[in-house]
Parts: sequence; structure tokens; C-alpha cells
Amino acid sequence: MGGLNLLNATAAARKLATREITAVSLLEDCLAHIAERESTLHAWTFVDTAAAMRRARMLDSQASAGLLHGLPIAVKDLFDTFDMPTCYGSPIYANHRPAWDAACVALARAAGAVIVGKTVTTEFATFHPGPTRNPRNVQHTPGGSSSGSAAAIADCQVPLAFGSQTAGSIVRPAAFCGVVGYKPSFGLITRVGVKMISDSLDTIGVLARSVPDAALFVAALTDRRELVSDGPTTDVPRIGMCRTYEWDRAQPETVAVFESAGAGLRAAGASVRDVTLPSPFAGLAAAQTTIMVSEVAKSLAHENLVHRKELSADMTKMIDVGLAVSPQQYDAARSLTRACRAMLPEIFNGFDVLVAPSTVGEAPAGIATGDPLFNRMWTLLHVPVVHVPVAHGPHGLPVGVSVVGMVGADRATLRAAEWIHAQLGGSEQGHD
Repeated sequence: MGGLNLLNATAAARKLATREITAVSLLEDCLAHIAERESTLHAWTFVDTAAAMRRARMLDSQASAGLLHGLPIAVKDLFDTFDMPTCYGSPIYANHRPAWDAACVALARAAGAVIVGKTVTTEFATFHPGPTRNPRNVQHTPGGSSSGSAAAIADCQVPLAFGSQTAGSIVRPAAFCGVVGYKPSFGLITRVGVKMISDSLDTIGVLARSVPDAALFVAALTDRRELVSDGPTTDVPRIGMCRTYEWDRAQPETVAVFESAGAGLRAAGASVRDVTLPSPFAGLAAAQTTIMVSEVAKSLAHENLVHRKELSADMTKMIDVGLAVSPQQYDAARSLTRACRAMLPEIFNGFDVLVAPSTVGEAPAGIATGDPLFNRMWTLLHVPVVHVPVAHGPHGLPVGVSVVGMVGADRATLRAAEWIHAQLGGSEQGHD
């Protein structure tokens, strides 16, 4: 048939359910495209063609296994897999073979997914980059740490991919590669079997080519069927435009997209008002950094003690900075976080979602990870965030906005993000 890899997840799921297409034919087109593009993009650390084909053939021979029946997915190489190497982006774990799946990977299999392989992550999902290139322009970074997952989605190699976020590792690569990134409310997707680097921040999420695709994936992983999109919503959200205290770091393309988003949503009939966060929120980006480096240093204690020479200079520097954080500094950052979380209901009073910048600007040249500045606060606050791509910057690279909801209000946030994406002319790559 050819070209089935261009189908987005919801369209592919529909065609698989009616047997209009087979899991084998969909997988064949995905694998052919991966083979054609991998030497350019370097999105994968491991692809198991034979095992994926066996799985697809088995699924074609039986009744629907669940919401993800027959859908090829990518697994970030921070997540344990019993049948593939899991290296956490570090040479320390070269050829490491866990005896188990991360719980979310097992849940994806139980829902009928076909695991194609493992995608590149940065070293322990921090800042030392892997080899992945941005499919929109291979001279630019795809962002980290869910680098390979974002690139694979943007290049239509698979319709769904796992990501994780501790600072900005879902939203930033989604923004740089021009796809949808969904960081759910903290803890919505179980973290068991995912290499932990920060207990109070690490959040499992997904990358996809549309908001309904991301919602479908997380619905399957959490047994929350209410997250599944039931068609375009007519509910017009009440939107707060939130520049955040980091606004002075926004580059012209981010400023332009944010301003035009506000105007466009107003013109589409939404109630749109500016929101100024309470002054304590000005300290949250720094608080997130303090908490993150402290927890990373402790989480990687074994690697630092036994394998320090195999860690990158970026990593040892972060660990050393983290070890220098005093308990008093850590506690103060946690205390500020609790105080700001307590203010969220008041901030959201009268709003369904906030719209905020996703990145400082479009993807920078070279293979770095990019700056997570605009994501740090939201990860720390544990709120759901959906990045939607809506425009392009001066270098022709994608720029978008973050749709932010209240903790636990994931369905409302997804529905608002779907509406916002549609109004701002964001069309996902891939076809219905």
C-alpha cells in the first residue's frame, strides 16, 4: 500500500480496528522509512525488526487487544525493556539487558502496541546530547532529552513515542521538532522501571503528531478512557495568556508567536485575558534547578562513585553542583514550591487553561539540548502541559505554545489544547 507511516495514531487505530489496514502493513511502512532515514537522523539506539513483525502478525490474527492495537511505538532509552538493551544514554550501561519492562511499556504492550525499538536519550536524560538530528533541519538540534522520540514522530517513523520530563525534556524537543508533546499531571503514568534521576520532578509523557493522538496513548496507559478525544470540541476555553517571569529571555520568534496566538484565540471567540503570576513564582525556575541538581546528584550516587570516569564533563559538573546544594537550600526550594502550588487554584480561577511560551526560541544550530527555561516552573508545579506547534521562526523551524492546566485536570487541558491547536492553524504532520 505504501505511505501508511504518514497516518496519525487516531486514524491508524481506526483503520486497524475495521481491518482496513493490517498491523503488518503499517509496521512495514514504518520500518522502511526508518531504514531510509536512520543514517541521517540517528533517532534510534535499537530497532528489533523481527520481533516487531512477529508481534504485528500475532495482533493481526486476533481480536483487538486494546486502544493501541497494532500501533507501532517508540520507547525512550531511559525506560527498561526486557527484550531490548537499555543504556540510559550512557556508556556505563552499554548492552545492559534488564529482565523486565518498565511498567508503562508493559501497559502499552497490554493495550496492543507494537514496540519498534528504543530511541536516543541524552546522558541520563540530562544535558549531554546524543547524536540525533532535527528532521526539520539536520543542522539543528532536536532538543533533549527525548531527542530520538521527537525526531521519530516528526519524521513520521512511528505515530507514538514515550518521553519523560524532569525540566523540559518532552515540551522542548516537541517544540523544536514541531510535534505535540504532552507532559501529564505528575504521577499520572507510573514511573516504575524508568531510570529515576529526580524523584520529585521526573514525569512520564508522550510525543505524537496531534493532541488526540497523545490523549489516546495516555488513556491507554492509565485506563482513563475519558481522555480519549470524542471529536472536535465546541467548548470554547477561557484562556489566560501567561508570559511568565522568564519573558525577558524570549527571542523575537517566541514573542511574535505568543502575541499572535493571543490575538488569534480572541478572534476565534475565546475569552482571553493576560495573567500575571504572583511574585513568588519569579523564584520557581531557580528552585527547580536547585531541586533537580540535588536529586540528580543523589540518584546517580552509584554511577558517580564507581564509574565517574565514564560520565561526561557535563554530567560530573551537574553532580558536583548538586552535591554542593545544602539541605537548607533544598528545603527552601521545596517550601517555595509548596507555597506556589497552593496559589494555583486562585490563579486558575476564571480560566480553563493558561497559554505560555514553550521555548526561548526555535531550535538552535548544532547538537545541543537547548534551554529548558520556560518549562522548569511547570514541571516543578506538577501541572499538565501540552505543547502545540503553530508557526515557524526566522530559520523556518517550528515554534509553538504550551497549554497549561490545573493539576489533575488532564482531560480539560487536552480538550483545550486540541481546540487551541485547531484555531491557530496548527496542522500535525501525518494524515487522517
